Amino acid sequence: MPVTMREVALQAGVSIKTVSRVVNDQGEISDLTRERVLIAIDNLGYRPSKVARALVTRRTDTIGLIFGDIANPYLSEVSLGVLDTAANEKFEVFICNTGGIPESEKRALTSLLDHNIDGAIIFPLYANRIWIQEIAQPDQPIVLMNCDIVPRPGLGLIATEMRKGARLAVDYLAKKGHRNIGMLAGEVAPKNVIQRVQGYRDGLELNGIKYRDELVLNVGTVIESGKIGTQQLLAQHPEISALFCYNDLIAMGAIEACKKLGRRVPDDCAIVGFDNIRFSSLVSPAITTVHVDKYEIGRQASNRLVDMLRNPGAIYPPIIVDVELIIRESA
Repeated sequence: MPVTMREVALQAGVSIKTVSRVVNDQGEISDLTRERVLIAIDNLGYRPSKVARALVTRRTDTIGLIFGDIANPYLSEVSLGVLDTAANEKFEVFICNTGGIPESEKRALTSLLDHNIDGAIIFPLYANRIWIQEIAQPDQPIVLMNCDIVPRPGLGLIATEMRKGARLAVDYLAKKGHRNIGMLAGEVAPKNVIQRVQGYRDGLELNGIKYRDELVLNVGTVIESGKIGTQQLLAQHPEISALFCYNDLIAMGAIEACKKLGRRVPDDCAIVGFDNIRFSSLVSPAITTVHVDKYEIGRQASNRLVDMLRNPGAIYPPIIVDVELIIRESA
């Protein structure tokens, strides 16, 4: 039989209410009394009921983390930042993988909220961005990642300087003498609202190069999509001498495609990725990429959610994470 709070109270020589205050860290209790209760808990092996504790504190000490592809190395590094920081704050994290399907994302968030998680961190799909903003509440706050929103009570934002990163990448390629620069953009949103596409255009404009929509191809965000997209884009536009890729996985696929097409990287086609995942320095040639501190993004997201839980009525400004261009062999 599980040990009860009454048994802890009897052994410690205090009231059940005092044990409850120690367990839930509430009220003013002397250090001596607290120590007696904690010793009794340890001796008896008492495990507080999370359900009962939630009834008292109205908190479950759980948060949700929702994203589209758990196999993506970028998201795994962000997750580590979230998990480590949440653990330091005594929160458990429930992770939901949606497969990039809008309805799956809605079901995951709705289920977590119905199970009384304290709050959630989400990489929102474009199709759900408005719906998520509408359901976010101060008593169950949501932190969105890389989404165009205005923070309010219950809604926070962590953003990466993606537009700046894309501009740095394309400006670098242009300064290397490339005039026909293609882009493999992720199928995450319409072209005109993808910040990396906007940064691509900025980089072209900085160097007096006209934007050509036909040189920008939306593809999936995995390696195979990079292969297929590169073959298609280079077949249609053989004049392309450089490719800027939405992420490093696409860049890896682009390198493989160039090898099959007999295009040397970077001599015949320079390639730049984005994110600086761990594998980007291990492939051959090593990928020139835009570095994003993924662990820091996760850490900041966890900290911001905890801040919002402690101050439900507060409005917190967006946290912007900077980027850096890393020069390697592919460009």
